[in-house]
Amino acid sequence: MRIGELSARTGASRRSLRYYEEQGLLVSSRSPSGQRHYEEEHVQRVRLVQAFLAAGVSSGTLVEMVPCMSEPSEGRARQALEIMGRERARLSEDIDGLVAARDALDHLIEDNHAYLTRSADGEV
Repeated sequence: MRIGELSARTGASRRSLRYYEEQGLLVSSRSPSGQRHYEEEHVQRVRLVQAFLAAGVSSGTLVEMVPCMSEPSEGRARQALEIMGRERARLSEDIDGLVAARDALDHLIEDNHAYLTRSADGEV
């Protein structure tokens, strides 16, 4: 498939796809006229890259992980475990912070609902 179809299927802009290639996160073949061509498995790769980027994993960290995702070896597996463990811990901290913020917001919502209920009943 060409870059336009990959873009349409993944929601990634053509510019993003070219950036992923520049960073080594995605590899395409080229036609004699220089057009990029992608395989079906690239759809899943782009979605994985998008998910990691959305979660705050840097493109530099992803570049370190890419060889581990497609060509595992003992050395790469060890490197991947270290990188992935670090990123998992960071994501867990972010999730914990988001849960705490949501819980605080829930309490504020409850307090305001209670206030409005008391106000409507003439208790305030």
